[in-house]
Amino acid sequence: MQYDLIVIGSGPGGYVAAIRAAQLGMNVAVVERESLGGICLNWGCIPTKALLKSAQVFEYIQHAEDYGITIGSSKADFGKMVTRSREVADGMSKGINFLFRKNKITVINGVGKLIRGKKVEVTDAAGKKTEYSANHIILATGARAKELPNLKIDGKKVIDYRKAMTLDKQPKKMVVVGAGAIGVEFAYFYHTIGTEVAVVEFLEQGLVPREDPDISKELGKLYKKSGIEVHGNTSVESVDTSGKNCVVKIKSRKDGKESTIECDVVLSAAGVTPNTEHIGLEELGIKTDRGFVLVDKYYQTNMPGIYAIGDIIPGPALAHVASAEGIICVEKIAGKTPEPLDYNNIPACTYCNPEIASVGYTEQAAKDAGFEVKVGKFPFTASGKAKAAGASSGFIKLIFDAKYGEFLGAHMIGANVTEMIAEVVVARKLETTGHELIKAVHPHPTMSEAVMEAAAAAYDEVIHL
Repeated sequence: MQYDLIVIGSGPGGYVAAIRAAQLGMNVAVVERESLGGICLNWGCIPTKALLKSAQVFEYIQHAEDYGITIGSSKADFGKMVTRSREVADGMSKGINFLFRKNKITVINGVGKLIRGKKVEVTDAAGKKTEYSANHIILATGARAKELPNLKIDGKKVIDYRKAMTLDKQPKKMVVVGAGAIGVEFAYFYHTIGTEVAVVEFLEQGLVPREDPDISKELGKLYKKSGIEVHGNTSVESVDTSGKNCVVKIKSRKDGKESTIECDVVLSAAGVTPNTEHIGLEELGIKTDRGFVLVDKYYQTNMPGIYAIGDIIPGPALAHVASAEGIICVEKIAGKTPEPLDYNNIPACTYCNPEIASVGYTEQAAKDAGFEVKVGKFPFTASGKAKAAGASSGFIKLIFDAKYGEFLGAHMIGANVTEMIAEVVVARKLETTGHELIKAVHPHPTMSEAVMEAAAAAYDEVIHL
């Protein structure tokens, strides 16, 4: 029952930390109350991308004539799409199980709680409690859907993202509350397969309000053109679920005008909240702020030997961030000297259609930070590869420091941009300048040429505009 390291939670932070620790020679155990892989693998990142791919394939078929292909009628089979999504998630979870066996990591099924003396008390499904000891303990308990005061999730008419992936039948009309990554991805999926969708966002910017305003405006324009109803700068006043349908009362924050939307189901996608309740934080005196665990740059809490990573600490709630934090944490525990994570070089990706990817400063944030900026934009309408692929919506926007050429940020909207953003992340990590990016030869014809062209546009050297 004694381990070098116990990790509570097996999401992308927990399982990566566990495997890296095992690689470094530690005897590791992982406590998990549900399926290996956590929310991301089982109910988030992976199964949602499977659903989105199904929607994208259906959309291709609907536009086959645009590519010179004539086919018969097609129909979206919602049940089979859901089944495929669950099969993908189940397969990935089994993959984590294989990696744990390969690295000799012990899996302890149950709910974990910190107790004094660097111990973890695990309660199994039958209610039996067992204590395990470790030299180091990492908390990686993740997050869940945030419940708004006037939007109580009942799992039937008002649902969260987990239920949205496993509904028994496709709704005829849906209201999505929240236009961040989760909201716009589900809006795209359901709209594409035939559901009437309305999106309501509290913040003034509208869709994807955390992105650069140019990205938000472009997605809003494309969503409205496709038939998605978008209500930005709007609050949800109430939801009446007493009748057959839901009646959502909304209010414009601009002019105070109220209106109602009827729908079959409301998806609450207003962010996430950390799972920090009932895990022993208060009993051990571990410091928190608004529910988030406070840690140092190597993720140690104020209690020596107790660490926290992922969605339960302040910072972006992203799977790749949690994984990076887990690796840094265990490498520090092992006596190595890992470089602290640069949170200003974290890519964010949204897998709607068109996709969105960004990293670093927005234009306004760069100006607010005191930079004199050079900005270059290149539209995919000028990209030969994008035109040939029938994917000419969107653009690349790059931001540089005018004085030294420092690569400050990138904002992309278009087909496959979630695959293209890594070039920018590596370039910024290597302190690449705008001129160096221009002179790095990009293959033709590719979508990635737009990155080079946007850099050239910033310095008045663009060729294809």
